[in-house]
Amino acid sequence: MKTKPGFKLRNVCGERIIVAEGKENIDFSKIISMNESAAFLWNAIEGKEFTESDLVSLLTGEYNIDAHTAAEDVKAIVKQWEQAGITEA
Repeated sequence: MKTKPGFKLRNVCGERIIVAEGKENIDFSKIISMNESAAFLWNAIEGKEFTESDLVSLLTGEYNIDAHTAAEDVKAIVKQWEQAGITEA
C-alpha cells in the first residue's frame, strides 16, 4: 500500500494533523489527527510503498514495544488510514 498524494502531516496549534493539499483533494472535509507514534509512521512512509510488516518494524525499532503489540497497533492505524481515504493499495 502507499500514502495517497496530496495529504501532508502538519503541526497545527500543537496537534499533528493530516491536511489535504491540491485541487484533487478539494472535497476532503475530514481532519485526521495523529498521535506521536502515528505521526512517526506517516513521516517514515509518506510517498513510499509499505506493508504492515514495515510499519511493525518501524514501531519496534523506535519504541520499546514488542512485535505482537506493534502488529495490533499497526492493524488499527492502517484501518483508520484506509477509512479516511489517505492510503491506497
